[in-house]
Amino acid sequence: MISAPDRMPLPREFFDRPVLEVAPDLLGRTLVRTMPEGRIVLRITEVEAYAGEADPGSHAYRGRTERNASMFGPPGHAYVYFIYGMWFSLNLVCGPEGTASGVLLRGGEVIEGAGLARKRRPKARHDHELAQGPARLATALDVDRTLNGTDLCAGPDAPLRVLEGTPVPRGSIRNGPRTGVGGDGAHHPWRFWADGDPTVSRYRAHVPRNRGKAQQ
Repeated sequence: MISAPDRMPLPREFFDRPVLEVAPDLLGRTLVRTMPEGRIVLRITEVEAYAGEADPGSHAYRGRTERNASMFGPPGHAYVYFIYGMWFSLNLVCGPEGTASGVLLRGGEVIEGAGLARKRRPKARHDHELAQGPARLATALDVDRTLNGTDLCAGPDAPLRVLEGTPVPRGSIRNGPRTGVGGDGAHHPWRFWADGDPTVSRYRAHVPRNRGKAQQ
């Protein structure tokens, strides 16, 4: 259970900052997913920053599209996308409105509502695997495109909110290259995680797709 001092919602001003400030500051915060059947509370342990049109690894690198429109703000909203034709991923939009930047939630610890999360992640062998990786996180929290554009600062009835939680001390935050990002954005050290936390996913470098085989 989250304690009273940790239940204060993060204000919109928290998200209205440069993405490289917001991303590490999200570690240790609590994400609340409210559904008709109950709620799941997740302590955020791993994130990646994406800097929009200045970042070759970002969906918004080539400008605004119907798919990435939520990334352009306002800050404090959700950007949800479908990837590989199989999985959803949840991002928190930050920076001033009109620019495109967001933080991908890569991993977290389910601290409330584990039973609900297990129903969606029955193959998880241990609780620390329930939200270990962005696809698992979105699946455990029942996140899909219907939540794209959700206002995280709308109030206690919102389906997604972010609370103060207990920020990870700066000395316990590590960073390195983002997982699976290739090209000019491959080496940006914009993945941040809580050192030693078992819910952090394993790093995987980008592996170029063999287009020749894919066409056979």
